[in-house]
Amino acid sequence: MIYRDFQDLKLSGLGMGAMRLPVIDGDDSRIDAAAAEEMVAYAMEHGINYYDTAWGYHNGQSEIVMGNALKKYPRDKFYLATKFPGYDLSNFGKAEEIFEKQLEKCQVEYFDFYLFHNVCEMNIDAYLDNEKYGTYDYLISQKKNGRIRHLGFSAHGKYDVIKRFLEAYGKDMEFCQLQINYLDWSFQDAKAKVELLREYGIPVWVMEPLRGGKLASLSDENTQKLKELRPDEDVPAWAFRFLQSLPDVKVVLSGMSNMEQLQANIRTYEEEKPLKDEEMKTLLGIADSMLEKKTLPCTACHYCVSHCPQGLDIPALLELYNEHCFTEGGFIAPMALSSYEDDKKPGACIGCRSCEAVCPQQIKISEAMADFAEKLA
Repeated sequence: MIYRDFQDLKLSGLGMGAMRLPVIDGDDSRIDAAAAEEMVAYAMEHGINYYDTAWGYHNGQSEIVMGNALKKYPRDKFYLATKFPGYDLSNFGKAEEIFEKQLEKCQVEYFDFYLFHNVCEMNIDAYLDNEKYGTYDYLISQKKNGRIRHLGFSAHGKYDVIKRFLEAYGKDMEFCQLQINYLDWSFQDAKAKVELLREYGIPVWVMEPLRGGKLASLSDENTQKLKELRPDEDVPAWAFRFLQSLPDVKVVLSGMSNMEQLQANIRTYEEEKPLKDEEMKTLLGIADSMLEKKTLPCTACHYCVSHCPQGLDIPALLELYNEHCFTEGGFIAPMALSSYEDDKKPGACIGCRSCEAVCPQQIKISEAMADFAEKLA
């Protein structure tokens, strides 16, 4: 197992994420506890020492199952991470109640790593309103009394949202968990986010290295391109090799659903094989080709905005539309749009096509807005 230095700790380069544990009959709330415990045992035996869960994973069952699995091991042999569930605005003002319950569910006296969960457009104002909700003050107090050893945050929000969070709390953040993979390096502007964190001296944890499994298999054409460069490397391993090439990354979390996935990922992390320049160029080229087939070519020139009688931020909406189409649903676009007023959402488009008359890319914007509104509904 590859290990990374973080302060005075050595963390396994591969961490076990507990958002996609094996389940019974396809029911996300019914974790196959026996299979999950077997996976944890194998992970511990093969050098994984970082385990990541959260309040809402598996409808609240993940923390319980991980607590039961990990209690069999000495407390100093693993690092456990969980999070304040800020993805649900109703949780603000309940930091103490939730934190105490999390300790109980996980059967521990402290958390090695604790995160402000999912900093995004929807909740940034609530996270920053410390006077009203006190989330920051409470978590800082738990760090001071040792029940949180290391405090950080995860983010699905855009660059500007992350910057606002860092301007307020950056001095106290020890790590940040981001969605990074070779597709989102440009698609979600992950590269710029990493560079921003570097300015604050904050190391990076990675979530969604395989983008929910979308990068676990590629077209025959793209697979062949990779095989010509590394004949013995499996397609999923390329996603991890990409992350091994980024010096800011300390821990890569993978939500593994079965023993086969766990074993394959552990084999990948038995040795470090960062990408060479030609390999990196080829992989990012594959990402570009994947996006070209499923996304609209908006360049954010903003010509459309000045011609929209509704005052819609069309480039921002198209960016979210592309995300929603490529992911074939998901939570990121609806979550971001929850911060928009109703008269600024896709459904507010009146189909006048004034924007299309000035679009250099000749995008059929009105059709995209109508389709987006329908998909969201």
